Amino acid sequence: MGKDEALSRSEIPPGTLYMLILKSLAHLGPMHGYGIAQHILQTSQDVLQVEEGSLYPALQRMLIKGWVVAEWGQSEKNRRARYYSLTPAGLKQLSAEISEFEKVMRAITRVIQPA
Repeated sequence: MGKDEALSRSEIPPGTLYMLILKSLAHLGPMHGYGIAQHILQTSQDVLQVEEGSLYPALQRMLIKGWVVAEWGQSEKNRRARYYSLTPAGLKQLSAEISEFEKVMRAITRVIQPA
């Protein structure tokens, strides 16, 4: 990735990575880590890039919390990959994450667009 390309992408806002991962899994079903990162990048029209150093530790924390489960399988390129699936607890957490995000966005909007 070139310097100009790196500058055109935005950092994922703090506290939203879990929400983006959970939403990707809810929308598309079981996915491997690279697929999740690609989905977020493509859906955000190349604005949000999830780095491996953030994605895999987040997925590990989500496994521990019981929001996702993982199973080894074959990727599209015939490589061994760990596929993550949403659990009922993860679906509940997604709802909580979206509610909190919307609350924060409303507060930010009130600050930047005062009446």
